[in-house]
Amino acid sequence: MTEEQANPEVQEKVEPTVESTAETQADTEAKAPETAEPAAANPTVEALMADLAAAKERHLRLMADFDNMRKRMARELEERTARANERLLNALLPVFDNFEMALSAAQDDSPFVQGVKMIAGEFRKVLEQSGAEVIDAPAGTTFDPMAHEALSMLPHAEIAQGCVVNQFRKGWKLGGKIVRPAQVIVSAGAPAPAEPPAEAVQEA
Repeated sequence: MTEEQANPEVQEKVEPTVESTAETQADTEAKAPETAEPAAANPTVEALMADLAAAKERHLRLMADFDNMRKRMARELEERTARANERLLNALLPVFDNFEMALSAAQDDSPFVQGVKMIAGEFRKVLEQSGAEVIDAPAGTTFDPMAHEALSMLPHAEIAQGCVVNQFRKGWKLGGKIVRPAQVIVSAGAPAPAEPPAEAVQEA
């Protein structure tokens, strides 16, 4: 008769120990993949973050390009509008000049002349409402080469040199840009004193 047969309690104690060891190994093997999974997932997260950063950068570049294109189109539209308005103003100014010349030549203040004055006033009002500004250079105005066009220079006893003697035609500007300078005659200063005749000098 063996010792195990003599002591059945020893056999019962050994069997649970073997079973618990097997369960421990099974739990360890089951948990090992769980521990390895995060390490294997890290490269995928890093790749996704890199893709997201690249997508954000592409988005920012597209938005910047779109904003630049929008500004360029707005600037080009503004320039085309300004050129069209300038061409229209140049076409209308001779008509306005004719009105002013006709009024300056009028000898009376008849109802007909009053009507022409009203039409000319309305015409000028429309031009100014469109952004046009008249360049007026009355006598005594300092000559400005940026706004005035000198037709000639004449000596003048009362008007200083470099100032306007007479305005031949008014000028116009549109949006701060000179469309047509005012045509003027400029003073060359006081005339030189006349020399006395040679006979008068000899008699003196």
